[in-house]
Amino acid sequence: MPTNTDRLSVLLRARRPGIWVSTHEEAQALDIIDDACSRAKADVWSWSLIDGVRHRTNLASDPIPETTNPGAALYWLAQQERASVIVLLDIQTHLDEPHTLRALRQLLDRARAIGSSVVLLDHAPSLPETIRAHVTPFELTLPRGSEIEPLVRAVLKRIHKRTPLTIDLTERDYELIIKNLSGLGERQITQIITDVAGEDRVFDAEDLNNVLAHKRALLSGSGLLEYVESPATLGEVGGLGKLKSWLGARRESFSAQAESFGLTPPRGVLLLGVQGAGKSLCAKAIATAWQRPLLRMDPGSLYDRYVGESERRLRDALRQAEAMAPVVLWIDEIEKAFASAAAQSTDGGLSQRMFGALLTWMQDHQAPVFLVATANNIDALPPELLRKGRFDEIFFVDLPGSEARRAIFTIHLARRDRDPGAFDLDALVRVSDGFSGAEIESAILAALHDCFARRAQPTTDDIVRALNSSPPLSVTMREKVARLRAWADGRCAPAD
Repeated sequence: MPTNTDRLSVLLRARRPGIWVSTHEEAQALDIIDDACSRAKADVWSWSLIDGVRHRTNLASDPIPETTNPGAALYWLAQQERASVIVLLDIQTHLDEPHTLRALRQLLDRARAIGSSVVLLDHAPSLPETIRAHVTPFELTLPRGSEIEPLVRAVLKRIHKRTPLTIDLTERDYELIIKNLSGLGERQITQIITDVAGEDRVFDAEDLNNVLAHKRALLSGSGLLEYVESPATLGEVGGLGKLKSWLGARRESFSAQAESFGLTPPRGVLLLGVQGAGKSLCAKAIATAWQRPLLRMDPGSLYDRYVGESERRLRDALRQAEAMAPVVLWIDEIEKAFASAAAQSTDGGLSQRMFGALLTWMQDHQAPVFLVATANNIDALPPELLRKGRFDEIFFVDLPGSEARRAIFTIHLARRDRDPGAFDLDALVRVSDGFSGAEIESAILAALHDCFARRAQPTTDDIVRALNSSPPLSVTMREKVARLRAWADGRCAPAD
């Protein structure tokens, strides 16, 4: 697969008059631009509000006088006769001024005429339509394993040069660390390795957990993707027998043997069901069954007040998930995130554009990212999401049956160091008819709180009392649950 430098070199050789690089990683982007220009043996100029126009090929030269003003700088650059690469830093914020906008349009026309390329390097997520129509967007891809390894080695050498560093890693441990750095940018990788190795001047197998901890912190800080801990075994998940069977049949579907057999890897499932019935647990069960990391994407965190920023954040999140593949990507309550896409838009079409970008990714992505989407309200889901082919299967997660409730009681009692055999599980199963797994867990906790306050050990009667003290959702929202079940009948596969 071509590197960022390879892809940019192609655009420069094609003499694209305008190239737009939208990124917060300016230093990395400038390195890529310099490398690509060096390959092309191009003459390079740059402009910034602080330095004005300067000859980037010869940074020792003085800046051009009186070119800190963006309009004046663009006018000066447009007068040059020789084809070159022109790098403009943060020009977007100045394009509200009519003279600057006109000067940039003229510079792009001049670049087209003499074979120059104007690179707009900016953090802004959008450009004026009059400029966007004349530039080629260029997105930086995250480094892959073959690019991560030399980056890590360079950082370790730099640390060792300052203060001696002890490295004690097997080849397998080193490969695991490299693999677990996927999905991060160069600056983030450099930061993690510097923090982990520089802290105690030792880089060994124990640092694998430190790398993962730093990675989780960075991802959580970005607000785009969040690591979610999943159960250790499927035995900790009560019920969901048919879903477990479906997962078991597809456990090896991502292997080379499956591909040679004519199979394509599963791409995702949609989980519909009653609130609290265990859809989130299903997502965790999938990650557990396939022994894959579980990443949760909060669509609400993607929306931004600036035009184009929301779509960029969605692309960044999906690209990050692909770079970290193989993973399970979980979108919780997807109907709330794209509610306006199913009806008349009230947000200027933003939800529809976001939803369209997600659908396109679902259809086209090649990386082994398995999408798990959960939803409570079927009426709010855009019809396009339910079309055959979007998901491998649509499961309906109903309230647990008697055997599932027995398993749920057993799991939660054992988890709290209580012997399930000391309780009348038959009685608990009868009383809890219509309760969700979450409501059963809440009843057990309520009984334990009450017993702890009385300094007594919990009994079956205590749990029964807790169950009877609060009606389940299936009673308080009986009509809505009945309507959801009626819709799912014949349209979805039961999860249990």
